Formats: sequence, structure tokens, C-alpha cells
Amino acid sequence: MARFGRVLSAMVTPFDANGALDLDEARRLARWLEANGHDGLVISGTTGESPVLTDDERLSLFAAVIEAVSIPVVAGTGTNDTSHSVHLTHEAKALGAAGILAVCPYYNRPSQAGIEAHMRAIAAASDLPVMVYDIPVRSGRKIASALLLKLAREVPTIVALKDAAGNPGETASVIANAPAGYEVYSGDDGMTLPLLASGIVGVVGVATHWTGPDHQQLFDCWERGDTAGARLVNARLLESFAFETGDDAPNPIPTKAMMRHLGFGVGEARLPMGPAPQFVVERAPQVHANLQRWRDAFPNRPAD
Repeated sequence: MARFGRVLSAMVTPFDANGALDLDEARRLARWLEANGHDGLVISGTTGESPVLTDDERLSLFAAVIEAVSIPVVAGTGTNDTSHSVHLTHEAKALGAAGILAVCPYYNRPSQAGIEAHMRAIAAASDLPVMVYDIPVRSGRKIASALLLKLAREVPTIVALKDAAGNPGETASVIANAPAGYEVYSGDDGMTLPLLASGIVGVVGVATHWTGPDHQQLFDCWERGDTAGARLVNARLLESFAFETGDDAPNPIPTKAMMRHLGFGVGEARLPMGPAPQFVVERAPQVHANLQRWRDAFPNRPAD
């Protein structure tokens, strides 16, 4: 089993009807995810609306979820301010986080040297394992493969990569050249099956909120060599992947709509994301019903 498990969600952050952080619902959601196919959770990532959380909210969320579950909780402490990221990392360590998610500094568009110094500073702030998050579509910078490998070789606590760069060939090169024990996770649901062929160990997903058992089945099929079965599971998930984000309703707006449909009081996304358009609210139950029909039609394939 990978260090943080195979299937993790970047968990949405629940807000109440007034837009305030709802820690009780965060605990309930985290426990439900643990019971429904999740090996670990990432808290206060992009899907968790980290840019609109205060430090007090972020730290109280870490504490609540860590207390609520027995699976690893990876704390999203990365920001585009290195000293702020270091401070949050110190606090996450004290609260009992299992690891740190450190996103590439966004908006600033630093050089590769600046990204390197930023990641080294976060890693030096604690002895927790660090998962570097490469997502150029949001950060505005691609972390160069050469730098990913340099950090993996030279910084003992940088042990994982959440890859959302959309280039399986580059990912395969990183995996092939990384030191033993370095683990790469898919950070893009739709790329998980292609990236399995490159050697990833798991996924930090979004649609995984409601497809955790399906993702476990996907990994089971792949690991026993049942590629046809893996493709079939992936086909089942394509509608959920298409639903989870789009130009008119970016992540996490659809995921929050889906979790409300499933009975969780996660509230709406805070601005600038804002509330879900009506078409997303109407689409959520359809997507979930279609997923269940796929499950009924193509149940879990037995091992050979």
C-alpha cells in the first residue's frame, strides 16, 4: 500500500447556510468518505477552497478532520507566500497531520529556482512527508521534471507528487528516474487510468467523493492485470469526471452540489466561485443515477 493509500479525495470544505465553516459536517463527511472507499484525505486543497479560508478556519478544519478519522490526513499548507506556508506547516505538524500538500506557488509565477527554494522551505518546516502538487493550469507555472527529480533526490521528506500537469510521458519519465520510495499520484481524475500505465500509486481525486469504491475497483483490476476490467470501470466514471468541473461551474462547485444531493450540508462555494448554477443542481442526481446503473450492469469483476 502506498504511503497515503490508493484513493484519496481533496475534500470539500463544508459551510453552513450563512457561509460559516461547519466543523461538525466536516467530521461527518470525513467519516463517510473513510467508510466509502477512501484510504486518506487531503484537507484544504483547491477543492477545499483553501484560498478563501482564514488561517483559523484552516487550522480548526485540520484539527477536526484529523480527530474524526483513522486514515491519513494530508494538510494543504501551500500558498503563494513561502513564509505563510512555513507557518501553516508548523501548525499542521502540531495538530497531527500525516503529511503536507505543497502546491506550486500560484499567481506569482516564480522561476524554477524560486519554486525550489519555496519547496525546500516548506519541507524544512517539519519532518512530515511532503507531497508536491504540480498543477500548471491553476498555478501558472509547470514545475520542471528536472526540478521534481532534484527535490526527490536531495530532500528526504519530499516523497510524493500529485501530478495534474496532463503529460503522461513526462510523468512516466519522472517515475522512471525518481529514487526508490518516491510515489506519484494522479491529481486529475480523467488521467488516472493513463497514468496507471506510467506507474502511479494512487489518486487524489475530486469525483472520488462519490466514486471511492469504483476507484478502488479500478486499482484492483489494474493491479491484477485485468486491463479490460480497468477500462470498463473507467468508462463508468467518465460522466462523473465530465461533471466535476467546467468553465461555467469550475471545481468545487459541482462536487458540492453532488454532496448536497447525497445528503451532506456542505453549503455553496464561497465567492469568487459562488453558488451552483441551476443546471449543475439538476445534473447531479442524473449523474449519480447513471453511475448506479453502470454499477448494476457491470458489477465487480472477480479475480482470475
